[in-house]
Amino acid sequence: MTALLEVEDLRVAYGKIEAVKGISFTVEAGQAVTLIGTNGAGKTTTLRTLSGLLKPLAGKITFDGEPLGGVPAHKIVERGLAHSPEGRRLFPRLTIAENLQLGAFLRKDTAGIDADIHRVYDLFPILGERRKQASGTLSGGEQQMLAMGRALMSRPKLLMLDEPSMGLSPIMMQKIMETIRELRSQGTTILLVEQNAQAALSLADQGHVMEIGRIVLSGSGYRLLHDESVRKAYLGED
Repeated sequence: MTALLEVEDLRVAYGKIEAVKGISFTVEAGQAVTLIGTNGAGKTTTLRTLSGLLKPLAGKITFDGEPLGGVPAHKIVERGLAHSPEGRRLFPRLTIAENLQLGAFLRKDTAGIDADIHRVYDLFPILGERRKQASGTLSGGEQQMLAMGRALMSRPKLLMLDEPSMGLSPIMMQKIMETIRELRSQGTTILLVEQNAQAALSLADQGHVMEIGRIVLSGSGYRLLHDESVRKAYLGED
């Protein structure tokens, strides 16, 4: 396998407060990799930096063999790295179909865009049924489906998902996780930030535990899922 994403000694700060303190990890093509940890661990900051929304203090980010330092956010999407953000960030007055079209704003291939919209509707049939409905009127779970679908519209080489199960019912959370698993089986490379550690580690090839801006433990998803310290700290087991 080839390293699609390489992060080396990444440091990110908000003013004088350092939120990410020198982390390093890789994501191989075709893998699902997860970052787990409590609130404030630096997970979301890491994704926002990778997608060009934050500027790092130091470190190197390499994507598909090319450095991302100084590359604007829209150009990072163009290179194949898409970000489905925490909180979904949809355009609430626009319809489902219009939100999906915006996900393909860098593309000119009309036929391919139409095909990918139908692919999203195949993944999430409820979106196809309600394609003319304003996204702001959807349930939380439906909005999460749309946020993921919009990110897929750029045809990413790597899909970053930030807290996709946040605030969802157990049934809807299971549906979202099943869809992530399906995307991975179709060859999509995924970097997942998720507070539900059990769900994330169950589908991940590799996992990294973050605490206060640092990676403190790394390993296969299976290994971390069965690690005693991880089970006590993140899975609520004694």
